[in-house]
Amino acid sequence: MDDRAWVATRKGLFELRLRAGAWAVARASFVGDPVSNVLPPDASGHMLAALHLGHFGVKLHRSEDAGASWHEVDAPSLPAQPADAEGPPWKVTMIWSLERAGASVFAGTLPGALFRSGDGGASWQLAQALWQRPERPSWTGGGYDQPGIHSICPQPGGTVLVGVSCAGVWLTQDDGATWRQAAHGMRADFMPPDQAFNPEVQDPHAIVRCAATPDVLWCQHHNGIFRSTNGGTQWTEVIAPLSVFGFAVAAHPLDPQTAWFVPAVKDQCRVPVNGALVVNRTRDGGASFETLRAGLPQQDCYDLMYRHGLAVDSRGQGLLMGSTTGGLWASHDAGDQWTALPARLPPVYAVRFG
Repeated sequence: MDDRAWVATRKGLFELRLRAGAWAVARASFVGDPVSNVLPPDASGHMLAALHLGHFGVKLHRSEDAGASWHEVDAPSLPAQPADAEGPPWKVTMIWSLERAGASVFAGTLPGALFRSGDGGASWQLAQALWQRPERPSWTGGGYDQPGIHSICPQPGGTVLVGVSCAGVWLTQDDGATWRQAAHGMRADFMPPDQAFNPEVQDPHAIVRCAATPDVLWCQHHNGIFRSTNGGTQWTEVIAPLSVFGFAVAAHPLDPQTAWFVPAVKDQCRVPVNGALVVNRTRDGGASFETLRAGLPQQDCYDLMYRHGLAVDSRGQGLLMGSTTGGLWASHDAGDQWTALPARLPPVYAVRFG
């Protein structure tokens, strides 16, 4: 399935096909509608698309034929809010993340809820133990006014790790029965010095797991890059060139030493450093980095990659990157050389390989 990919954008979902070494748009769905994320098809062709329709609310669509046709299914929803409940309103305002692990599908939402489906998205169950954590009402927004779960890293055997902006990293190892904070070692330079290492206030922008070595995780944080080699129990800061700020990260699925990042200028600017789009790649666990530029615009460029705007294929060789201004670039050699796709898409929210 490395010859197929999906791009969720502000005005539709676009399926890409790789033919004769070049990517091209093969199908457009939900044209004109904001698609906040997409779950690529499984072996039977089942896939999901989350729509963020503003006044009309959150909608979820399912396909049984790998995107050829769609039908609406019930979106995850929260229970009625008790009168004395603290924190943001108990109403799902966006599906920010979608992931699959075996027979389970997970959805992360604003305001900071995790849902699980055992029937491919036809019905959803709230992760009650995480939602009922006493710390949750104090979670704050990062990128949105409400807190949200943007990263879901599941493993076989009941282990799930999620990234919350802004509430650090939460981990369950007993299939959701209990959860614990797992942002230890992360540092927030936007906090007073005595609170900088408080795991509860960390703002991880995106967290990804190495599929072949699941104890290795990479995090692009608001002010740095962090790596864990013990499943998220402890994180170590990694120093990368140009900028510590960014949103996107991709982990090599086979090599736990390799990952890719897209640096940017924080906080108010959020544009490429010096107007040049680059990708930073490490192949030694973060000890050193290469700054990859070939084929990427190196002047007057203001494309930003959102959290889910960078994806790597199952071989660790193919990369796709989509920007907030509709730019789309592909690499077939792990990032050494990039090619711009001729399609001019709406602002890109997520890129996923099949």
